[in-house]
Amino acid sequence: MQSATSTTVLAGRLWAPPSERTKAALRTGALVLGFALLTAALAQFKITLGFTPVPITGQTLGVLLAGGALGFRAGAGSQLLYWLMGLVGLPFYAGGKGGWTAGTGSTMGYFVGFILAAALIGYLAERRQDRNVLSCWAAMALGSVIIYVCGAGWLAYKLNVPIATGDPNAITWGVTPFLIGDLVKLLLAGAMLPAAWAIADRGKPEE
Repeated sequence: MQSATSTTVLAGRLWAPPSERTKAALRTGALVLGFALLTAALAQFKITLGFTPVPITGQTLGVLLAGGALGFRAGAGSQLLYWLMGLVGLPFYAGGKGGWTAGTGSTMGYFVGFILAAALIGYLAERRQDRNVLSCWAAMALGSVIIYVCGAGWLAYKLNVPIATGDPNAITWGVTPFLIGDLVKLLLAGAMLPAAWAIADRGKPEE
């Protein structure tokens, strides 16, 4: 008896099993969405500082992990998707905020930095820099610098304050308060990825 899913019948032609390429695209899309949602969830861990419009959050942990786990394009895509989902009004930014004003305000530079940082970390991960703790930490540190540069640069422009001189300045508001917390997140993410690789390699069947 001929199967109803055969491509010789209409149903089989219209609903043919997905190709390997389609399966890979769907898997990548699911991972991009998953890491965008992870960043959104980590953004809800928020500590407001009275002297700066930039809160302490867990977002950057999601950024670092996204780049390291997904690679150049998908890592950057996950953070672009995160930014866009907040821009359209979903409560995905720090403290449950969302909308155009929140996404393009004084912290917009950090969102741009998230995308670029995930791209750079992903680029380095694709070159196996995420297999060793020290090289992974170095990649994470470079990504963190990008976030700071973009964030402080936009903060200075948006609030019309100097980058580093004078009081207040963008470094004081947008970098210094976050160094210790970001170092902890960097060390954590940089240890998690090599550990995950070790587990994955251990479970790989011998050829």
